[in-house]
Amino acid sequence: MNLLEIIILGIVEGLTEYLPVSSTGHLLLTESLLNMSQSKEALDALAVCIQGGAILAVLSLYFPRVKAMAQGVRGKNPAGLKLLVNLILAFLPAAVVGLCCASLIKEYLFNTYTVAYSWIVGGGVILAYCAWRTREGRSIESLTPGKALTVGALQCVAMIPGTSRSLMTMLGGMFVGLSAEAAVEFSFLLGLITLGAATVHDAYKDGALMLESFGWEALAVWTAVSWLSAWLAVKWMVSYLQRHSFSVFGWYRIAIGIVTLVLLSMGLVH
Repeated sequence: MNLLEIIILGIVEGLTEYLPVSSTGHLLLTESLLNMSQSKEALDALAVCIQGGAILAVLSLYFPRVKAMAQGVRGKNPAGLKLLVNLILAFLPAAVVGLCCASLIKEYLFNTYTVAYSWIVGGGVILAYCAWRTREGRSIESLTPGKALTVGALQCVAMIPGTSRSLMTMLGGMFVGLSAEAAVEFSFLLGLITLGAATVHDAYKDGALMLESFGWEALAVWTAVSWLSAWLAVKWMVSYLQRHSFSVFGWYRIAIGIVTLVLLSMGLVH
């Protein structure tokens, strides 16, 4: 793998991880377009582990929230402790389903056809929700444990490649009454736990294979590039949603899903 491919994958991961467009789907499509020769097991593990850079981006951008949660653990910030508890509750459904079904999902659903159809369906869901939603929502402090579990249950749907963890948690947050801004923030913070756990799990399980296939230098470059691109993507999205709806992501998902199906029919991707 050359430096250009490393940079491309890092940019794709960073730009798409926290947008509701599916980073996994974009990485699978990019790997296919680049005709990467590494083993599928190594590439699947890589798709999870290079999330580390994106995690660092959100950690730096939302450090005050992280600090508040740390203070809550020490008994100095009740609101921070409440947020941490809600995030843990929202993480639990995905942790349970992931441990039980991860191997089956990777075996049967990690393919470009699944991604393409999930993009289109998810795009339709976004457009339908934007057309239906008319009321303002509440702040992240209003979230109850039951509503946090609801968001976590919806996050499980995102285990289908192409669905997008960010999409399901953002829509889930708005579904339980959060404002768009609060739902986005909760989704980003939940990603710190969910993506962090997945990264640690796959790094422990397949770390040696990734090092053998790619080398530590490539992994370091991927992390740095994904951190920078994720930082830019998160800053842009927060600013964009202050003035616009989610509909642009719906149209984008439908368009890239259709393009991918055309490429599959022509044999240009697999």
